[in-house]
Amino acid sequence: MNIHKDDNVLVIAGKDKGKKGKVRFVYPRKQQVIIEGINFIKKHSKARGAVKQAGIIDLEAPLHVSNVMFVCGKCNKPVRVGMQKLEDGRSVRYCRSCGEVID
Repeated sequence: MNIHKDDNVLVIAGKDKGKKGKVRFVYPRKQQVIIEGINFIKKHSKARGAVKQAGIIDLEAPLHVSNVMFVCGKCNKPVRVGMQKLEDGRSVRYCRSCGEVID
């Protein structure tokens, strides 16, 4: 997966299409990400003593990684991310539009 935690992404499909946000969690096995302030759902929860609050709560639900695009910090637009080997043998991500190394 080319999307990592703390990346800025743009939602390209779904009810929140066009919104930008920062990735909070990544689930590589499911190929899903949770983004700050995007894809809220309402969940009904039952009271479990004093610890958990009862009622309807808003939660950020995961989005599939194919529905988001990485936003490059240099060119400030949604881009595809490529992998590239450096001279020292490290494998890094780079912006396919401007060539900027991300990691």
